[in-house]
Amino acid sequence: MPVIDVWMQHPTLRHSRHEMFESLRRWTGLGLLEEALPVELTVAALESADVEIGLSAAWYGPQGALISNDEVAGFVAASGGRLRGVAGADLARPMEAVRELRRAVRELGFVALRVVPWLWQLPPTDRLYYPLYAECVELGIPFCTQVGHTGPLRPSETGRPIPYIDQVALDFPELAIVCGHIGYPWTTEMIAVADKHENVYIDTSAYTARRYPPELVDYLRGRGRRKVLFGTNYPMITPARALEHLDRLELDEEAEALFLSGNARRVFAL
Repeated sequence: MPVIDVWMQHPTLRHSRHEMFESLRRWTGLGLLEEALPVELTVAALESADVEIGLSAAWYGPQGALISNDEVAGFVAASGGRLRGVAGADLARPMEAVRELRRAVRELGFVALRVVPWLWQLPPTDRLYYPLYAECVELGIPFCTQVGHTGPLRPSETGRPIPYIDQVALDFPELAIVCGHIGYPWTTEMIAVADKHENVYIDTSAYTARRYPPELVDYLRGRGRRKVLFGTNYPMITPARALEHLDRLELDEEAEALFLSGNARRVFAL
């Protein structure tokens, strides 16, 4: 069955060696990269788990680009069609960020915007996000963001689904919002927000299938089957590892197909 990974990144050395990821290196046992990761290695990791498309994102924070939009475009070009680009944005320069998002979508062919709130220590309701939300609606692309606690060594407050995602969805009902990392320990809140708002979705990145919270699995099997998308957070977790225990979820054929690729095709217009 084809798979789409909606939350991943092909890292630069600036990104992967950053001190804030020390906790992730400790949890995963991964060492510091000594050389830039070849795109071919990422493509092979996707192919080994039948991942048809990986949505590879840029990363921008207050100190600048850890993975720039143009670097992502280069990775996409070298991937033989396996990667699609997800834009990043510099919140500190709102108008430049809007213009750069337009360029990323219209000229580079990117399919979404991702902003990681804990990088900025600004919740998604901060006014600096709002021009970008409006532009996402105009461009017809989803906004991707992180929910739940912060694994890297930064504060977790910005990852609360309530009040932040709830308020953004109220202010921008046309905006598709894809909330990565499940929302733990506020998973029940995240499910409630996805139920409440037609265009709010959850992705499972940063978790292997055997670690999905029981309430998310129940949601995925039932009324939430059109609301949950597969993601990995590669290279932290490879697709093969993320999907290793998929059968334990006991999904019916429709729910599994929607989860692995169908919902992503619809939400990201792939």
